[in-house]
Amino acid sequence: MGEKLIRQLNLFPKHDINIVSSKDNSVNYENKLFEKKLDLSYLGDSGSTVQDLGHHAGYFPLVHTKAARMFYFFFESRSNKNDPVVIWLTGGPGCSSELALFYENGPFKISNNMSLVWNDFGWDKVSNLIYVDQPTGTGFSYTSDQSDIRHNETGVSNDLYDFLQAFFNAHPEYVNNDFYITGESYAGHYIPAFASRVHQGNIKKEGIHINLKGFAIGNGLTNPEIQYKAYTDYSLDMKLINQTDYDDINKLYPKCQQEIKLCASGREDACMKGFSDCTLIFDNIMDIAGDINYYDIRKTCSGSLCYDFSRMETYLNDNQVKEALGVPASIDFVSCSSSVYRAMMKDWMKNLEVGIPQLLEDGINLLIYAGEYDLICNWIGNSNWVHAVEWSGQKGFEAAPSVSFTVDGEEKGVQKKYGPLMFLKVHDAGHMVPMDQPKAALEMLQRWTHGNL
Repeated sequence: MGEKLIRQLNLFPKHDINIVSSKDNSVNYENKLFEKKLDLSYLGDSGSTVQDLGHHAGYFPLVHTKAARMFYFFFESRSNKNDPVVIWLTGGPGCSSELALFYENGPFKISNNMSLVWNDFGWDKVSNLIYVDQPTGTGFSYTSDQSDIRHNETGVSNDLYDFLQAFFNAHPEYVNNDFYITGESYAGHYIPAFASRVHQGNIKKEGIHINLKGFAIGNGLTNPEIQYKAYTDYSLDMKLINQTDYDDINKLYPKCQQEIKLCASGREDACMKGFSDCTLIFDNIMDIAGDINYYDIRKTCSGSLCYDFSRMETYLNDNQVKEALGVPASIDFVSCSSSVYRAMMKDWMKNLEVGIPQLLEDGINLLIYAGEYDLICNWIGNSNWVHAVEWSGQKGFEAAPSVSFTVDGEEKGVQKKYGPLMFLKVHDAGHMVPMDQPKAALEMLQRWTHGNL
């Protein structure tokens, strides 16, 4: 989640951000995409049938910036072009959605010999799937002007809304498809703001009507005041700390909570102070827990690494791959941008749950799912804030029974639903549910988007 964690995940970039010379960034700023259909023969041996599918990559010149270009992938459904359109956002803040594409729920994975192999549980099997590198400076997205770097969810959501308008203008055949927003981790901030922006755009008839049906957040950070309190609850429950540790660490919470409340009142200094004070809670737990992987406490975090995503970085920085994707040779792939991360730090302690009640009241579906072995954005904190959402169905949700989520006759989780709101605790999974439970995650998406979850 934080800079320390990014560094330990081997995601810290060689360069702070993708800033290019203005002479290398000639942009025609119209509300349109610069897209190419992928010839995957350049991208490894993925089988001849892949040529029959619609796989695209491109750039969108962000119309409300000075020089920013947003990179994206678009994979048409392997099954039916009438399947929902699903956009995926990875968190960070500042981490590329290619992390999910190649390690979680995309059409392909990268083999040991650097060729692409099919992912049998890619979400493109049941949806038309978009991955976006955002905010500007993440992944292959770049700019020649530092002022284009975003600092809050207003800028982030406006850029994404502009992208969607250009996307559906370029692909009008998908305008009437159901549309869903998905993502994980710090996307728990991005997604509620983005969903609200799309919904308000529809209400105000700002452009192309986007058929928003729902949004889903996996192991996200959405309501810091509630979720930071849950660190000790989860850690005690999972026996990472004892009762004495629990009582001692909880003494740090009132100061954390105070700064979060001041941050919500508009005090930017409190937002930064809150980040520091609240992080002490997590740090104290980790000092006791030792070398566990805070994304999956069943595993250790040996050395300075918990996961190694270097294969993806090597693959995407290959010049032949860049050429196939339409990426300028001068642009280095950035897994996680330290500059984007720092630019968004004042946003970290803000409560993004505040816009959710109106979406629920208007019938927009929300799925919150969480792997049970994740510490950093644990299921207890997520469950607590979901139950605290103040909307007309709050009491109904609280009273709703928990039922099994089964796949092929085996329980893969426990779910709770009332009206448009659903919470799902996923068994045998950590922070990245589609990576740890790929079949269950695909089944979850298909059932949810078809109203059968």
